[in-house]
Amino acid sequence: MEKEGRDAAKTRTEILAKDFRVVDVDRELAIHAAELRHRYAIPLADSIIAATSIKLEATCYTDDPHISKIKGIKARWI
Repeated sequence: MEKEGRDAAKTRTEILAKDFRVVDVDRELAIHAAELRHRYAIPLADSIIAATSIKLEATCYTDDPHISKIKGIKARWI
């Protein structure tokens, strides 16, 4: 939202949302996220996203440079 404004962010989210599903954070995922957060010194939200991507072997769509630090992630830069 900082770069493109609220309307652009909302439109982008709506376009991307149709290709995603919501995944609950369980104990295993939380532990893996905490390990990634510690290992790579990244924010908690980024570590949860990364752990989810790794667990599901899913491509992580992102524009966040923190994700590029993490080994084992398939990322698609948007």
